[in-house]
Amino acid sequence: MGAYLLDWLALFFRWFHVIAGVAWIGASFYFVWLDMSLQKPPEWKAKKGISGDLWAVHGGGFYEIAKYKLDPEEMPKTLHWFKWEAYTTWLTGAAMMAIVYYANATAYLIDPSKVDFGSNIGAIATSILFLLVTYAIYEGVVRSRIGKNKMVFSITIFVLMIIATYISYQLFSDRASFIHVGAILGTIMAGNVFFGIMPAQRALVDCVRKGEKPGPEVAELALMARNRSLMNNYFTLPLIFTMISNHYPMMYSHTHGWLVLVFVGIITATARHYFNQKHLGHHQPKYLIIPAIATVLLIIWMRPAPIEPLPVPPVAAAQPVADIAPPTGEAVVAGAAPIAGAAAVPVAASADDAVIGVVQAKCSVCHMAQPTQAGFNAPPAGIIIQTPEDMKTWKAKIVTAVQTGYMPLGNITQLTDEERSQIVAYASGL
Repeated sequence: MGAYLLDWLALFFRWFHVIAGVAWIGASFYFVWLDMSLQKPPEWKAKKGISGDLWAVHGGGFYEIAKYKLDPEEMPKTLHWFKWEAYTTWLTGAAMMAIVYYANATAYLIDPSKVDFGSNIGAIATSILFLLVTYAIYEGVVRSRIGKNKMVFSITIFVLMIIATYISYQLFSDRASFIHVGAILGTIMAGNVFFGIMPAQRALVDCVRKGEKPGPEVAELALMARNRSLMNNYFTLPLIFTMISNHYPMMYSHTHGWLVLVFVGIITATARHYFNQKHLGHHQPKYLIIPAIATVLLIIWMRPAPIEPLPVPPVAAAQPVADIAPPTGEAVVAGAAPIAGAAAVPVAASADDAVIGVVQAKCSVCHMAQPTQAGFNAPPAGIIIQTPEDMKTWKAKIVTAVQTGYMPLGNITQLTDEERSQIVAYASGL
């Protein structure tokens, strides 16, 4: 019942997480585009303090959008703030982390071949501490003198993210390591809104309402908010990738999975830079060509080794017991002499037996109608694997999942490399 309820909670929070994330990222992209697409206003608007305007048509109506250089002539009664998209995305993401990775740490969070935490509590505590420390380091950097220099700040954060990605891959299961990097990015982005962008906006609004001119303190908050907003802009695409990475085991289960994630981060951030420049009127195709070439090189580098199918021979012919001689040097037990015409037995076990034995011991515990593995209420993806016929039916999925290391999840059943190779070779030959 516990696993069943967790499945429902995961479904509930996943939907809210996706909806909130789409709203947040959509608003972020929209305002970046808007800010970079504003045109010089006519003179009569400029006299009112408008620094840029834009006309648009959507949904059968015309929209006139204006941005003030500082403050409007009169503060509106209703002022819309964009903050809950970020907060809701982070809160639902944290709930998902707890439901999926903490409540079932043995299957999803821990990889005993990397670190023996001793208990689920130890692994969960390490995960939380890892996220808190990485965010504290980021806050320290952004509030220091480094955070005031856009180029130095960007390079510093890039190097720190590479280090964090590597450490995450050493501590947690492959799948969980990617999610932790996503959690770092999401926490930084939500923190940027809560600790940087919103305080700067509140300070500006307070000055306008009081009729005061913003002073150096407000200007400093605005500069920090701008750098934080820029960081959020470049983190967006890498964050989206980590959010969906659990669907692509070939990425996180690669031998150098942490490096794969670093390359994906560079590729997606560079592609984002192209669009940022395009919105400013600078068409620079190189920022699309470079990621395209890098993606092709990544695909070539990650390609799996060719599989040599294991031929599945027919069951060995049976022979009468009377025709089977005892092994050399072994005496025949008195009273157990072979009797002519006795029932036939196979000379050797079927070639299926060895592999199926491994499958039933280390795969079927999850992939059966009623899983016996703790934490599983139903077979993953509805796939049941208990017989050679089942393996033939799901051949393509088995080969991919086992070869990439996606299954067993977190290698919870301790499938060895030799057993993994046997399953892949056997399934490929079906």
